[in-house]
Amino acid sequence: MQPKVAVFGILRFPPDRMSEVQVHLQILVEATYRNDGCIAYDVAEDPFDPGLIRFSELWPDHESLSRHLQAPHIEPWRTAARNCGLLERKFTAYNITSSREI
Repeated sequence: MQPKVAVFGILRFPPDRMSEVQVHLQILVEATYRNDGCIAYDVAEDPFDPGLIRFSELWPDHESLSRHLQAPHIEPWRTAARNCGLLERKFTAYNITSSREI
């Protein structure tokens, strides 16, 4: 399936809260893969910037992404993120018009 939407984003937390964040993040990622129809949903802590989590996502269409943002597991994640001291959140969605492997 060719992705039509790419999402890139970051979340920033206090570095001393990352072990707590990771527990909730794992639940989010597993639920997203099981239920939301993503092609890829990759999350990683930046090794050079403690507390920064980078997201890269591929979706088959905007409708799938919209359903993901309203899925039952999203609000518990957002609540947990706020409770873990969320400091910054930035996400951008891009339309993919073509792609090639490099």
